[in-house]
Order: sequence, then structure tokens, then C-alpha cells
Amino acid sequence: MDDYPLLNLFWTMLWLFLWVMWFFLLFKVISDIFRDHELHGWGKTGWLVLVLLLPYIGVFIYLVVRGRGMGKRDVKQAEDAEQSFRQYVQKAAGTGAGAHGSAADELHKLSALKEKGDITQEEFDRAKAKVLA
Repeated sequence: MDDYPLLNLFWTMLWLFLWVMWFFLLFKVISDIFRDHELHGWGKTGWLVLVLLLPYIGVFIYLVVRGRGMGKRDVKQAEDAEQSFRQYVQKAAGTGAGAHGSAADELHKLSALKEKGDITQEEFDRAKAKVLA
């Protein structure tokens, strides 16, 4: 380690970090090109050719020209993923719109809980009124 000073190690790590970040940015731009539904075939082809043939300049031009839309598409994708997750959870839990249980099933479950002694008559009446409402 004596022949490789600490400052050289720092510079090597910095360049490695920048190289990894560059590839991350390149893949992010390429995935955004394919994800954009407003951009059609020739537009996607043109951007892809520019980004692949002149990677540094092409990516920077893409970020300047289409960077704002890139952020909006990221936000939209996150919102869509969250909405899909919520729908899946509601479907799996059997609550919300499209629940599989009917009012009769809910009343049957409530009466079973009352018979076991898990809920009182008052709690049963309130839950029954809520189910029938």
C-alpha cells in the first residue's frame, strides 16, 4: 500500500463512483425513452440513436429538453404503482369496492362472534346497523 498513496485511492474511488452514476443516468434515460407514451416510434428511435452514439452529449441534451417530463412520468408511475397496490390489498382483504363478502356473510360472522362472546349485544347491534346501511 506504500506505492499507492491515499490521495490516489480517493481519486480512484471518486472516478469509480462517477462511472457508476453515469451508467445509472444512462439507463434511466433509456428506460424513460421507452416509457414515454407521448413519444412515438421515430422520436424514440432518434433519441435512442443520439443517446447511444453520443452518450454524454445525448444524455445531457435529453435531460435539458425532456427532463421536466421525465420527472412527471416518474411521479405518475409511482402513483399508478401505489394505486395498484391499494387495490390489491383491498381485494386480498375483502374490503372496499369489489369485496367478495355479501351483507349476509358479514351478518353471519357477526352472529358467530356474538355467540362466542367476543362481542356484546350492543356491539353486535351497531355492527349490524353498519352492515345493513
